[in-house]
Amino acid sequence: MVDKQLLKEVLEQALQKGGDFGDIFFEHKKTTAIRCEAGRIEKIQTGVDIGAGVRVISGEATAYAYTNDLSREGLLNVAGIVSHAAAGGKNNVNLDFTEVQPLVEFNFKERPGDVSTERKAAVVEAADQAARAVDPARIKQVIVGYGDVVQQVTIANSEGDYVEDERIRTRLVVQAIAASGAAMQTGYEAVGSLSGFELFASEQPALVGEAAARQAVNMLEAQPAPAGRMPVVIAGEAGGTMVHEACGHGLEADLVQKGLSVYANKKGQAVAAEEVSVVEDPTLDVRYGSYRFDDEGVPSRKVNLIENGVLSDYMYDRLTAAKDGVRSNGHGRRESYQHKPIPRMGNTFIAPGKTDPAKIIRETGTGLLVKKMGGGQVNTTTGDFVFDVAEGYLIKDGETGPMVRGATLTGNGPEVLRIVEMVGSDLGFTIGTCGKDGQGVPVSDAQPTIAIKQLIVGGTATGSANGKIRRI
Repeated sequence: MVDKQLLKEVLEQALQKGGDFGDIFFEHKKTTAIRCEAGRIEKIQTGVDIGAGVRVISGEATAYAYTNDLSREGLLNVAGIVSHAAAGGKNNVNLDFTEVQPLVEFNFKERPGDVSTERKAAVVEAADQAARAVDPARIKQVIVGYGDVVQQVTIANSEGDYVEDERIRTRLVVQAIAASGAAMQTGYEAVGSLSGFELFASEQPALVGEAAARQAVNMLEAQPAPAGRMPVVIAGEAGGTMVHEACGHGLEADLVQKGLSVYANKKGQAVAAEEVSVVEDPTLDVRYGSYRFDDEGVPSRKVNLIENGVLSDYMYDRLTAAKDGVRSNGHGRRESYQHKPIPRMGNTFIAPGKTDPAKIIRETGTGLLVKKMGGGQVNTTTGDFVFDVAEGYLIKDGETGPMVRGATLTGNGPEVLRIVEMVGSDLGFTIGTCGKDGQGVPVSDAQPTIAIKQLIVGGTATGSANGKIRRI
């Protein structure tokens, strides 16, 4: 709880020379991190970060300053700094604060502060032991990381909005390395949600460790991937890495307005196959990228970005929304009080269709099945991408065939969305930390099983897989 009179003084100071909009963001964040390596707990680290950031928007210019000195003098000092960026006469401001109500509520059942360090360490040890037990001879290294964050924020602005919010996130990450002779492969698995320690009531740590280790061991036996143009099926369990990178960033309004997005000036136009709808929804319960309010105090809500192939909206923060003459749809996010908000994703996914995922594989004569995506690179201006395939299989005669390694996918995001031929009824989520402009924020992305008519697959084997997907 921040003294409202102090908030008024700070905002008045920030806007003393003019400006169209001003706000202040207070943050109190407590973190816990536990790391296990070489079969033992290597690090247990806790920390608290407290500070505030003050912003003034004047036209298209933004001034932002932050401090961890939360005294009256410290806050007025940063407010005075940003006030110099304002131009023009002083605008009328509303400092009769009204508490903004969220459109969605989240419940935290087992708060991290109520859970002992011993219980948290036991989660890490269970994942480590399960991973090593998969193949004691060939699993050479296991790294397990546990983390939880309790973030409390207070936001007030010159429009009279006042917001208090709490976000709690918990995650578990396992990386396993398997080796046999000169061959070495890596497996990775991560779970996390907007929740407390109750995450592990539904996500068993041992199964997370086992999944990472099995992936690494199985990759040792995989055959080299073929190369060439071929049909590709991306399974729902692969998560939405492709839609996040090759499509999602291009729908963030700041990149659109700067001409750095292939989706600029295309609202109302067909940009994908009719079967494809892309949704951004931070209101989903327990998802890692969910939130009640964005970091500008705007209530979160579901946004339909692409509807039945037609581009319908972008992700806006207050600044970009003002430029387009619309209202923010709740996507102004920041890593911490040390960063200004910018348009960011929360939970981005391709909406499920009606086709049985097994039927999609059957209808694909020959090609590549991707069950887990790896890292990659995307050019948001053109939509061109290259992704690694962390777990892939050949499709032969409509059935899942042998596992392959060393595959990459090369293509263009908008073009891929246009040649999606089937959309499954499933939906698989993955979690991560999305980086943009030097800031990282927690996100989830997802997709159903989808059939892509043709992609360039890079591999290490000679020859290629050829086939045809029949439209249903």
